[in-house]
Amino acid sequence: MSFVVGLVIGLVVGLGLIVAFVRSENARSKSRSQLAETVAAFARMTVEDSRKLLAPEYYPSWVLTWLNEHLTKIWPYVNEAASELIKTNVEPILEQYRPIILSSMKFSKLTLGTVAPQFTGISIIEDGCKDGITMELEMQWDGNPSIILDIKTRVGVGLPVQVKNIAFTGVFRLIFKPLVDELPCFGAVCFSLRHKKKLDLTLKVVGGDISAIPGISDAIETTIRDAVEDSITWPVRIVIPIIPGDYSDLELKPVGRLEVKLVQAKELTNKDIIGKSDPYAVLYVRPIRSRTKTSKTISNQLNPVWNEHFEFIVEDASTQHLVVKIFDDEGLQASELIGCAQIRLSEIEPGKVKDVWLKLVKDLDLQRDNKNRGQVHLELLYCPFGMKNGFANPFSPELSMTSLEKVFKSGEEDMDYAENGGEVKNKRREVITRGVLAVTVISAEDLAPADVMGKADPYVVVSMKKTAAKNKTRVSNDNLNPVWNQTFDFVVEDGLHDMLILEVWDHDTFGKDYMGRCILTLTRVILEGEYKDSFQLDGAKSGKLNLHLKWMPQPIYRDS
Repeated sequence: MSFVVGLVIGLVVGLGLIVAFVRSENARSKSRSQLAETVAAFARMTVEDSRKLLAPEYYPSWVLTWLNEHLTKIWPYVNEAASELIKTNVEPILEQYRPIILSSMKFSKLTLGTVAPQFTGISIIEDGCKDGITMELEMQWDGNPSIILDIKTRVGVGLPVQVKNIAFTGVFRLIFKPLVDELPCFGAVCFSLRHKKKLDLTLKVVGGDISAIPGISDAIETTIRDAVEDSITWPVRIVIPIIPGDYSDLELKPVGRLEVKLVQAKELTNKDIIGKSDPYAVLYVRPIRSRTKTSKTISNQLNPVWNEHFEFIVEDASTQHLVVKIFDDEGLQASELIGCAQIRLSEIEPGKVKDVWLKLVKDLDLQRDNKNRGQVHLELLYCPFGMKNGFANPFSPELSMTSLEKVFKSGEEDMDYAENGGEVKNKRREVITRGVLAVTVISAEDLAPADVMGKADPYVVVSMKKTAAKNKTRVSNDNLNPVWNQTFDFVVEDGLHDMLILEVWDHDTFGKDYMGRCILTLTRVILEGEYKDSFQLDGAKSGKLNLHLKWMPQPIYRDS
């Protein structure tokens, strides 16, 4: 009996120990997982994130103090090396952006002075790179450099221009890669300016007044700023080998193409006292002259329709943005900014068209802008070079047409594009997307009253923008929720560059009153073949149209 009791007690205690051990191991495993997630989250923090999370008294200032002390000690040597590096890299860029009124721009003297920059923030970036370390350092510099530009004008006048009172704040990205066994444990270091927060400078002619020559000061300052943007701003990076080796994989390379259709804007702020603004758009991924695109100007219009297509080369889809700025054309005077917007390229799924309306703000650095400055409508398509492995290349001639502009460029052309710095040697083959568009105007809902009796007699005018082909529905009397169910067929010669316009009007005996409109590109119906959807009326207090669209393609190919 005692043997049985002892056996039972032993089993119970043994099972209890096993259960306790299992629960302890599960708890430890969960704790390790949570710790790993926490560490990963901290690794993804930026300088700005760390400052928001940590109060100033808890910020790891000892690290920054240590860095700043050592940088101050070695600054004379850094100054010598950095001055020569800047002169070598920036001087050709100055020539590239040299304004037409100048014949040459060269450094006659360049030293960074005796005041070392100060680091004010630090973070380690988790970018999935296993054989390297990426660090971001926030830096502030109010230096005393000695920089003299030897400038010659077109009329032969020489101007020694001194660059003074430089004040700079920005975030630099440092990449230590690849990691190796021998000291200093990395083969090379890349650096670039990740984000420029402030760049102030003063120009002075040695022995004279630069303001005496109209336009010179602004032209030189603009050139310097453009050179800085182009030469060191991310994703541009300067590679410094530490241990001899091949580091060509670290250099800046195009990785894909972004196609942008600037469709339209609406409800823009009016910048003119008399009449309406004359808006045009400036678009870029990198803010340098050779890579910036400008749309045509639409005169006297706060709801402009552009329907223009642009292409941009992408070097880093994970960090780059598309920026759109809308200006009011003031003729001979400087254009006035109406508003701007941006979208991260990482938000665009490769190979898929993204249709977006972006809210315009006064400044891209502002987190909030309560004023309504209008919206801009874009269609976006990002295609990495050599698109394979899981999704179809919409540029491939062997596949059905899915890109915004249906421009055929083979994978070989894409590689040629990347290797030749943006020059495609091969012919560009375009597709004219021809077909029949069937538009069914089903109904409208919640239309705004258009007469004194609180009713309306609505009808819809359906037209194509390029061909001006037009049809209209019957009039639905005394109805704010009319049903038409009428279908109209349009022969479309160039579907990817045409637009469908639907305008709602109130029929009156002595005229007609405008009730709103919808403007649609044909991209979606060409991609999907057929769809049904509801669209809000622009320029109306309320109301929407219910439509059914169907595309019957008849593609014609041509070489150009």
